[in-house]
This record gives sequence, structure tokens and C-alpha cells, in this order.
Amino acid sequence: MQWACAMKTATIPSLRVAPELREAAEDVLLEGETLSGFVEAALRAQIGQRQMQQEFIARGLASREKARSTGRYVSAEAALERLQAQLDKAKTRKP
Repeated sequence: MQWACAMKTATIPSLRVAPELREAAEDVLLEGETLSGFVEAALRAQIGQRQMQQEFIARGLASREKARSTGRYVSAEAALERLQAQLDKAKTRKP
């Protein structure tokens, strides 16, 4: 999901943290980066991660329902074999 910058802005509630956490955040800021920008980037990243997690769970539940309705299941052994084959193939592509 993209966020448009032309829209009105809103604020996020103030966040009280331990001084050590603020200092740790300030210590990892990139040149020219602000603490506010860092917090916004972290918020965007966490939103994206949670959206992907929700989509992953939805796909898993849909797959479960499909398996139940069709009676067709894949054994854990077969799934692991396929994953191992994909991993082996990926390893041969990288130096």
C-alpha cells in the first residue's frame, strides 16, 4: 500500500520511552535522518509486515478450507521435500 504525501497529515500519539531506547534510536540514525522520520519508517514497516502476516494467514485458512472441501491434502513430508528442492535449486543459482 502506498501513502500519498499530498493528503492532509495527521499525528501519531506521543510515545514515551526509556531514555536508553531514545538514545539507541538516535545512535542508528542515518546522516540527515530525523528521529521522526525514523519512527515513521518503522511504523510503515510494521504496518506492511502485519498486512503480509494477515494475508499469509488468510491464504493458509483458505487452503485449509479447500483441502477440507476437496479431501485432497499434501503430507508434511511431501511439502518439506518440495521446499528442500526449491532451496537446493536456489543454492545452485548463487555463487
